[in-house]
Parts: sequence; structure tokens; C-alpha cells
Amino acid sequence: MTGRAVCVVGLGLIGGSVLRAAVRAGRPAWGATASGADQEAAAGDGFTVLPVEDALAKAADTDALVVLAVPLPAVDEVLRTVAAVAPSCLLTDVVSVKEPVTEAVARRAPDARYAGGHPMAGRSASGWAAGSAELFDGAPWVVATEDEVSPAAWRAAAELALACGAHVVPTTASEHDAAVARISHLPHVLAAVLAATGAAGGPLALALAAGSFTDGTRVAGTRADLVLAMCEGNRERLLDAVDDALGRLGAARGALASTGGLAATIRAGNEGRAALVALRDTPREELRIDLTDPEAFEDLRSLGSGGGRILRLEGDVAIADLPD
Repeated sequence: MTGRAVCVVGLGLIGGSVLRAAVRAGRPAWGATASGADQEAAAGDGFTVLPVEDALAKAADTDALVVLAVPLPAVDEVLRTVAAVAPSCLLTDVVSVKEPVTEAVARRAPDARYAGGHPMAGRSASGWAAGSAELFDGAPWVVATEDEVSPAAWRAAAELALACGAHVVPTTASEHDAAVARISHLPHVLAAVLAATGAAGGPLALALAAGSFTDGTRVAGTRADLVLAMCEGNRERLLDAVDDALGRLGAARGALASTGGLAATIRAGNEGRAALVALRDTPREELRIDLTDPEAFEDLRSLGSGGGRILRLEGDVAIADLPD
């Protein structure tokens, strides 16, 4: 076994995948969950699953990294237990919004050494059975990098992300929430609207549905309570993204009604998609960031805002790359 031990609280799709990936990486790891079905399934697959208090006590005894992998509405309750059992633990999370979790940690477990996290990977299915040790391979994994973040927790969270096969994107909680409102939460809302609009066309419309409709509505199959927790938990940022989308839809409707043309809308969409492809395909320049430098977090935030990522850690140096 190599690397810091990991205690995962919550064994659904993401938490279950973190536990599997940590074990794959050779980490000592165990889990806890309030779901009887996930507990039974994980234990049946050979993973160590303990009651939540016992799991956190073991984390406190071994200085393990505790990973909160529960939906946002359950975070407060788990943090109360963290504060009671492992108050100064190394703590991260994989919840899809960061500002509400950061505020909850400050309120409920202020002595925890915390760095927020969010792997940008998932599936429309949920629960332990949907998880995979390979889920994070090649995926971006945000690790929050405000000046107030515990350096030890940041390092522990970044090391876990890299061990799970991801690359680390450093940014702030507020910048993360604004970004995911546009590229994760808004797509869930639009997929729900598209699915409902298509279904309203009746059996003929659904019988004719092909790739564009199927791909565009894939995430509408996600469990509704998980989508609600994610989207409603990022309400203000999502409102900004919805307003932007409604403005663009309104312009498209106006143009279609007045001139019958959609050229501006379609071309803007093509350009947006091309920007995504170009960012992923552009050559990248390697750089090194000294994590002992007092300005390291500022350098890390600049890396993230420029589309950069951390590929590995070598001692106290982060090896990263940035679009050239």
C-alpha cells in the first residue's frame, strides 16, 4: 500500500468510484454510507465499509483524507459528525458546487483542514453499481485554491485526484461555481426542457428521435433529486447562465419570426463548439510551479483560469501544462 489513506463518506456513483480508484492506486481506503443498498453492494464487492462514526474515527487515528461524497443537502449532517469525531481531519469533497460546501465547513467543522474538490466526470446512472475505478481517468478534477485553503489539505486532495487518474485544475470556489453553471448545470436544465418538448410531440416524434435528441437528452435520465440538489445549490450562478441562454434563444426566435433565418445563432454555436475542440487540440507548454513559494496559490489560480492543469507532483513542485 502506498500513499495517504482515504475515507470516503457516501458510496454512490462518484464516492464509489473514488473508493475503487483509491484502492486501484494502492491506497488504504474504506467507505461509509447511509444507503443500505450501497453498503451491501460495496461490501459484497470486497470493499471495507464501516458505520460513518467508525469510519471517521479510523480516519482521525490514521490522519486519512476524508472525502465527502454525499449530495449537497446531506453535507451539513455529515459535517456535524466530522466535527464530533474527527474535528481536525484532512477534508475534501466531490460535491458539484463549492461555495455552499465551503460555507458549511466553516460553519459546522471549522477546525477541519479543508480543500474543496470536484471531479468533472459522471454518468446518468447512479448508485454504487454505476461506479468504476476508471471513471476519472483523463478527467479534470478541480481542487479549490483560495489563500485560506489548508496547504496540507490542498496537497492531499490534489494527490488523491492524480492517483485516481485525473489531472488537477486549480481555481477558486466562486470561479468553479460560475463555470460549472454554464457547462454542467445549464446542460441539465436544457436537457430537461428538450426531453419534455420532444415527448410533447407524441409517439411519432419519439419514434423518429435519433442521435441529436438522444445525445441532447442523455443527462435528463439522471436521478431527479441529484439534479435538483446540484442545480438549486448553485442558484445564483445558474440564473446568470439561464439568462444568457434565454437571451440567445430569444434572439433566435426573433430572427426566425422576422426573417426566417437562424444564421447568427447557428454560427455562434459552431464557433463555441470549435473553441472547445481547439482548446483540447492545441499544443501545450509544460511549466513548473514551486508549491513552497508564498505566491504558489496565486500561480495555481492563474494556471487554472488559463485552461491549464497539473499533471503530477514531484516533491514540492507541481508539473503542469498550459495551452500554448
